[in-house]
Amino acid sequence: MKNRIPVVLLACGSFNPITNMHLRLFEVARDHLHQTAVPELKLLCGADILKTFQTPNLWEDAHIQEIVEKFGLVCVGRAGHDLKGYISESPILRRYQHNIHLAREPVLNEISATSIRRALGQGQSVKYLLPDTVIAYIKDHNLYTTDGSWKGTGTLSKEGKSS
Repeated sequence: MKNRIPVVLLACGSFNPITNMHLRLFEVARDHLHQTAVPELKLLCGADILKTFQTPNLWEDAHIQEIVEKFGLVCVGRAGHDLKGYISESPILRRYQHNIHLAREPVLNEISATSIRRALGQGQSVKYLLPDTVIAYIKDHNLYTTDGSWKGTGTLSKEGKSS
């Protein structure tokens, strides 16, 4: 990576809560673009966001076209998602597929915000799945629990350290 080029990535998604895999999206996309393209400004998304382009009334076709035509996408794949299928099933994505970069995560890890919220709601530990500061924030604000009280295993200090 001797000749690095500037990369600007704009990401969308719930990031609710932000996981280490959300942070990895940026690393994987940056590495992919440094190796394969001359980047400008691209929308960074995971496979689940690319799939939502097919959801009726969620995205306007004009918005999808503007994103992929003017800027382009960097989409990081995920197990259980057929990125090439999503592109081929959409006339807009198919037309601008030359401006859609599919990046592969070299280290498979299926952390999802949905599974994190479910684990927290069931009182299970999410240590090492989220940054410690995010875990501390969730605890301090009693997030993702059914009765508003922290049920995670172990105790957490405000600095996010387990005890």
